[in-house]
Amino acid sequence: MNLTKIREVIQNNDILLAVGLVVIVAMMLIPLPLVLLDILLTCNISLAIIIMLVCLYASEPLQYTSFPTILLIATLFRLGLNVSTTRMILLEADGGEVITAFGNFVVGGNYLVGIIIFSILVIINFMVITNGAGRVAEVAARFTLDSMPGKQLSVDADLNSGIITEDEAKQKRKDIAREADFYGTMDGASKFVKGDATAGIVITVINIVGGLIIGIVQHNMPFGEAAATYTILTVGDGLVSQLPALIISTSTGLIVTRASGQDRSLSRDIEEEMFGDPRVLNLVAGLLIAFGIIPGLPTMPFFIIGGSIFFISFMKQSENAKKEKEKKLLADAEAKKTRKTKKKATKESVMELLTIEPIEIEIGYRLVPLLEAHQGGDLLERIAQIRRQSAMDLGIVLPSIRVRDNLQLGPNSYQVKLRGIPIEFGEVHSDRFLAMNAGTAQEDPKLDGIKAVEPAFGLPALWITDKQREKAEASGYTVVSASAVVSTHLTEVIKKNAAEILTRPDVQSLIDNLKKTSEAFVDEIFKDNSISVSDIHLVLQNLLREKVSVRDLQTILETISTYSKMNKNPDFLTEQCRMALSRSICKQNLSDSGELLAVTISPEAENVIAQGISQNGQSLSLDPNFTRELINKLNEEIENSIKSTGNQPVILCSSNIRMALRKLIERTFPQINVMAYNEVAPNINARSVGMVRV
Repeated sequence: MNLTKIREVIQNNDILLAVGLVVIVAMMLIPLPLVLLDILLTCNISLAIIIMLVCLYASEPLQYTSFPTILLIATLFRLGLNVSTTRMILLEADGGEVITAFGNFVVGGNYLVGIIIFSILVIINFMVITNGAGRVAEVAARFTLDSMPGKQLSVDADLNSGIITEDEAKQKRKDIAREADFYGTMDGASKFVKGDATAGIVITVINIVGGLIIGIVQHNMPFGEAAATYTILTVGDGLVSQLPALIISTSTGLIVTRASGQDRSLSRDIEEEMFGDPRVLNLVAGLLIAFGIIPGLPTMPFFIIGGSIFFISFMKQSENAKKEKEKKLLADAEAKKTRKTKKKATKESVMELLTIEPIEIEIGYRLVPLLEAHQGGDLLERIAQIRRQSAMDLGIVLPSIRVRDNLQLGPNSYQVKLRGIPIEFGEVHSDRFLAMNAGTAQEDPKLDGIKAVEPAFGLPALWITDKQREKAEASGYTVVSASAVVSTHLTEVIKKNAAEILTRPDVQSLIDNLKKTSEAFVDEIFKDNSISVSDIHLVLQNLLREKVSVRDLQTILETISTYSKMNKNPDFLTEQCRMALSRSICKQNLSDSGELLAVTISPEAENVIAQGISQNGQSLSLDPNFTRELINKLNEEIENSIKSTGNQPVILCSSNIRMALRKLIERTFPQINVMAYNEVAPNINARSVGMVRV
């Protein structure tokens, strides 16, 4: 039982950490045996080496987020050991085997040599590594904090365009916050290293002076003997403590100078970036051998190093030749496959030429890299994400979206086609990033780029280079890639034209999918043939035309089944479905504050509109002057609402005129949703931000 409890305590990291911190503090007060002191000094050196190796193999700084805390604990542990060793040196004139070995073996028993070596180590640690690492941590912390808003907006843009899911967006935001926290704490933790180096100098001076006084005054030693004894022990102690301090300072420099977002280790980066070009290696090897030939210079060292570099260059050339051969074979296989495909295409039936793609994108020749993964292009992957996101947001399954090049387009242009007809156009630069100003960015005259307009939302923007990206994000711009611009534009096109994209076979596929989980329900609805797929198709198109998700197909079918017995008019059934989907409609129109902001129509204006509706509800006849004034007043109220709240309101009116009003203003206000009073869910807080009086 006792062994079990001991094992549980050992396996509990929290308890071990707490005990370790208490022991470190106790070391400063309680004298330690020399044997235990030797063990702790060895642990200190081992801990420093472990920290350095972890920093060396970390592919990015966020893999070692506990480093600032470990740095503090390691510094406190080292200072506690300094206090313990100082006590033993001054009291017993003995620092243990580790300190004695460093004092005698490492510096040859010569305390003057030891002082010089110790001073050099302190200078290297204090003036070079610690200062450099501290400065890098300070600059990295400042730039990371400045770029946070831009990175957050970039995540929001990717989420809105369907590139990432909600969970992925949450994880990215969490990573951005963790990165800012890491560099902020590293900025402060680097001061521990600098203070530790300063403390090492002060402790060494105090030990030497104190040792001389104790040796001469208390132990009646001659000056030379006291100097030799205490100075060698003190220098040994200083070397034992400064060596781990130097290693940990180097580790700090490694972790803060490591670039984020790399998937490879540091050694792999150095191999590819420094020794990846055989031309450079051959030139260096030739120069070294030439130096070895010059009379007066040592031949052997230059020949050995030059020959070694020639060997590395030869190996690298062989490796590159092998890669090129494999690449050529792959290209030949791809070309052969393409020729077979073209040959097969020439034999295809002419009837296949009549096939029209539901949605397709045509791009200019300079945008082809956006499709090629080996060149960093991710447009095809983003399109796949859009199809998944459309299923979540709209409730429909998009057909395959074909992407092909078109030499008749401008080199940087693209167009979106719906059933073979171009409906939207845009222009992007595949080698640049689009910096958009959503109204919150501070315009920087030094930010130079190609002026443009974001194609999906019409925001003023600049096409900038990769080098200017960080500066733009720090200024508040939302910076996205060219493929993100195209995918966002495509997402908006799909939302705007979802009703035309949805075909009758698509509706049948949605019903068949629902039947897998609710077979009895679907059979019950269609058993008497009172409802057809075409009826459901028209209702779904009406809902999608006003950007209402049809994902809750079961509720829609229940509503159609219930009210089709009264009236099979698609507009009437659509209005009933909207009431059944009121929670979903309200949710997608909520403002940032969680309220439903609405511009209402005065009763007098509603009466005029109601009187203009025909008896069958299919047409609307109004005085042109009334219509003109109504639209002008609506425009005025909507603009005032956006200026005062920062959110786009909905138009709220009576249910009997909702459909007619929507058809009346849909060309003027295609983005504004028109809702009926009975579509406001009970748990929604609706607030009027204006009323239209005509």
